[in-house]
Amino acid sequence: MVGLARSGRAAALALARRGIAVVAHDRNEEVDTGRLREAGVEVRLGAEDPALADGVDLLVKSPGVPAEAPLVAAARARDVPVWSEVELGARILSNPLVGVTGTNGKTTTTELLGAIFRAADRPVETAGNVGRPLTALDGEIAEDAWIVCELSSFQLEDVHSLRPRVAVLLNLEPDHLDRHPSLEDYAAAKRRIFERQGEDDTAVVPRGFGRVPGSARRVEFSADDVLPAEPLLRGRHNRENAAAATGAARAAGIADDAIATGLESFSGVPHRLERVAEVNGVTWVNDSKATNVAAARPALEAYEDEPVHIILGGSLKGESFAPLARSIGPNVLRAYVVGEAGDELARALTEAGVAHERSGDLETAVRQAAEAAVPGDVVLLSPACASYDQFRDFEERGDRFRDLVRALA
Repeated sequence: MVGLARSGRAAALALARRGIAVVAHDRNEEVDTGRLREAGVEVRLGAEDPALADGVDLLVKSPGVPAEAPLVAAARARDVPVWSEVELGARILSNPLVGVTGTNGKTTTTELLGAIFRAADRPVETAGNVGRPLTALDGEIAEDAWIVCELSSFQLEDVHSLRPRVAVLLNLEPDHLDRHPSLEDYAAAKRRIFERQGEDDTAVVPRGFGRVPGSARRVEFSADDVLPAEPLLRGRHNRENAAAATGAARAAGIADDAIATGLESFSGVPHRLERVAEVNGVTWVNDSKATNVAAARPALEAYEDEPVHIILGGSLKGESFAPLARSIGPNVLRAYVVGEAGDELARALTEAGVAHERSGDLETAVRQAAEAAVPGDVVLLSPACASYDQFRDFEERGDRFRDLVRALA
């Protein structure tokens, strides 16, 4: 097992429960390994030693471990099979699966589908990239329960037998080009969700989307679809997510009255257009999960009728900020730029004529926005960047934003 974040630990424990000898490795020497050692897992921390691949029958890797990592490369050189944690989960769990992938909207659509299943009184668990690893459901889920699983490109890189009963592709935009060699490689990873689907399965794709692998029945969706009910979530992009969820739920045999209940009651997920507070008449919105340009643009569209101050920036992912800067409308009063991407963002904003401040960090950006905003304004954290320059992940960034806003009150 390579990589001992949440999914790596869950996979190692699932294997150990089956009496399989597991050697688990992580470069981080401070990772918590207590439960692993108690379960009989041999833990190795620190620098990667390719010799660890000697005599191994299988290598399972966490999504955060790149394909070119020394241990992964050593395993492939020895013809050792390499599985993602999701591949392992799909093999040990026999439950029917709805897989959800795409560049943006995965978490929202996954949790919305969970709400729809529950409205229909159908047993369901959500897992995958949404937070709980798929293998963590081992021994914890009823045999007749469905699983709605959010699947990232990193998780889909190394699947071989994964066959969702219903597979959903929400959209494809440039992302993770710091990890994938090209946009084509990234798109190919996403399309792997359909590869093993058969005629009894369903592929849910955007209207007009090109061919996908596999032989599943095709269902198309768009933001303009007639829905069983209007979603509670704000923004055209969320109506598109609702349309995809509706198609997937119908494919799973759920009636429209339950779908309507789910659409009308689901209020969203943390860090995605999350209304944090209203302070002195100013609305503060946490969209920390907008980790690329394509994710930030719908957030701007959702608030295009209000005066907006936007906080942008974080770590670089290899994409251009020019399209984002050009899409910023006159309702955006000022942008506050933070993090590693500051120079590139500032150049793009300057070329597009967007007023901005070089804030540097989130604390400064929040303070500057609070000083500038007046009642009726919206302060929107929608970074269009990953968070790894200053935070552990987008969740820590969003949590910090929440704390800073609440301190203003």
